[in-house]
Amino acid sequence: MVERMVGKQAPRFEMDAVMPNKEFGKVSLEENIKNNKWTVLFFYPMDFTFVCPTEITAMSDRYDEFQELKAEVIGLSTDTIHTHKAWINTPREDNGLGDLKYPLAADTNHAVSKDYGVLIEEEGIALRGLFIINPEGELQYQTVFHNDIGRDVDETLRVLQALQTGGLCPVNWKPGQKTL
Repeated sequence: MVERMVGKQAPRFEMDAVMPNKEFGKVSLEENIKNNKWTVLFFYPMDFTFVCPTEITAMSDRYDEFQELKAEVIGLSTDTIHTHKAWINTPREDNGLGDLKYPLAADTNHAVSKDYGVLIEEEGIALRGLFIINPEGELQYQTVFHNDIGRDVDETLRVLQALQTGGLCPVNWKPGQKTL
């Protein structure tokens, strides 16, 4: 049976990652909570695929907007940090990622993908899950997509801003509009 996650404490994690400076490091939800940051955690299926780089680079291209909203972005798949680094070192025009402004984490033991309910166990890969976690560690938003469909960065930013209003945001609410 699937258990509801929104409105509850998000599963904690610490993972190895390739950092924006292309060095290996660690990312953790606890660190973001300690720094009073929102966390935008997004899962993607595999490195060196076709839809994934469009999302990953789009999130990086808009990273400054997430930073203005006091949010840290973490991308992750079940690939290794070495595969991530090879993909980052591949230019965008060659289906690579090029430089990224946020870390790519490696969920090689699949624990985080399982905890967030996005693991396709028989394939050992994650669905396209996106989770927004507030600075207190509460999961505020989740969405899971079929792996053939890319996500919308504008919508992710809109939802983050809506959550940060603390108010009731009606259908089609946009930043700057009144809440209910």
